Amino acid sequence: MSAKACRNLILILGDQLSADISSLRQADPEADVIFMAEVMAEATYVPHHKKKIVFLFSAMRHFAQELRDAGWTVNYVQLDDTDNSGSFEGEVRRAVRRLTPERVVVTEPGEWRVLENMGQWQDDLGLPVEIRTDSRFFCDASTFRGWADGRKQLRMENFYREMRKSTGLLMEGDKPAGGKWNYDAENRKPAKQDLFMPAPLQFEPDAITQDVLYLVEQRFESHIGQLAPFWFAVTREQAEDAFHHFLDEALENFGTYQDAMLRGEKFLYHAVISAYLNAGLLSPKTVCEKVVEAYYADNCPLNAAEGFIRQILGWREYVRGIYWLKMPGYARENALKGSRPLPAFYWTGETSMKCVQEAVGQTLEEAYAHHIQRLMVTGNFALLAGVDPVEVHEWYLAVYADAYEWVELPNTLGMSQFADGGLLASKPYISSGNYINKMSDYCQNCDYNVRNKTGEGACPFNALYWDFLDRHTDELGTNPRLGQPYATWRRMPDDTKQEYLDSAKVFLEKLDAGERV
Repeated sequence: MSAKACRNLILILGDQLSADISSLRQADPEADVIFMAEVMAEATYVPHHKKKIVFLFSAMRHFAQELRDAGWTVNYVQLDDTDNSGSFEGEVRRAVRRLTPERVVVTEPGEWRVLENMGQWQDDLGLPVEIRTDSRFFCDASTFRGWADGRKQLRMENFYREMRKSTGLLMEGDKPAGGKWNYDAENRKPAKQDLFMPAPLQFEPDAITQDVLYLVEQRFESHIGQLAPFWFAVTREQAEDAFHHFLDEALENFGTYQDAMLRGEKFLYHAVISAYLNAGLLSPKTVCEKVVEAYYADNCPLNAAEGFIRQILGWREYVRGIYWLKMPGYARENALKGSRPLPAFYWTGETSMKCVQEAVGQTLEEAYAHHIQRLMVTGNFALLAGVDPVEVHEWYLAVYADAYEWVELPNTLGMSQFADGGLLASKPYISSGNYINKMSDYCQNCDYNVRNKTGEGACPFNALYWDFLDRHTDELGTNPRLGQPYATWRRMPDDTKQEYLDSAKVFLEKLDAGERV
């Protein structure tokens, strides 16, 4: 194709690996050129996990080949290509000079900073730039804004029910399947080691992935995480196979044990498809429909089907809506004034707390941890310890293969760290060691004793829990969902309270001094 023949330069971003992405609608393979680029700025604005970078670059290269096989002209810039400028805007500018298109077309990005940057492209490039709505979601930003307008509280449960009604998923007429909207109470059973744990489907790296593995090993040696073994799906076909494996092998028990944690069991009954969904290899609409089909075919119980649908149709859509409703100021929220630096063990896993050791160690190995490990172990500790929520956010964004700012930021600042003061979550998600002991076997092999409340060798979560409540009485003392723990705190003898506060102080001083804790 000659440079003069390029009508539209269609930019596909690394999380837009969908053949039905809005930027490709009404596109013409005979007149338009698809443009994709691996750029250093996006790989390094936080120190992304090595496996995350491999997954994205490999998936991008495979998607480019899929498009070529379908008859498209794809102009693809690899990270180590000569003259790669290292940024989106630089590479788009170079592509415009090479191909002289009439306009640039792109689907809206998933991050505010990228969209803000794109808003300047039209003036900078001197040609039209069309930014289209991302139609891969159930609810676009304007629809969510309409739902939120005038509401005093933006609770996910209310949004979720509206989404169930509008989509008809797990609905029987105007009633929810089974008569209840939410079966979360049936999804909190701890697991035992004698259960059969089906591993997610794993894939051998092909030649394309091998090239990317070598590239990342050479160019991102200082980044967090292990590269081997690399087993992620990197094509649409592989991602679909991985999802169908979950349907056949794990969905039945997914709901019941979705909050459980076990030593050495990284995946339990989780689907492990969030990275594929968020990159565009899987359609959220399709996976929800398939789970509903499984329920009505009696292949899974209702608590499993509803729990899965709630995560995708409810929570995933809800946090995206919150992100676009509240950015850019949302990224700077810090309602509880956390200021402590993120402890070094978040990057190394070197801690005596077995629960944190397990969650972080697994994260270093796999660029994955499930939602309870993130919320009630690493997130819980950071909140109790008063860590700066922006540092917590940047860690989650860096270390998980499924983390993009639109989904990760509200989950971290809102749900995990309560930094928005209760906009997203009705209470802080905090616990003492008792919850972790109930939902896992981590405490059995820990250097700390979860049954000891204070003093040397006591589980740090125990004293930190009460210390957190005490120091945030002004902000949280009237929260109705914290009424019981605050009542318990007020009834405690003064010397017992002081023991908790003193134990927390000693622990935090060791943490601040860089000692192993």
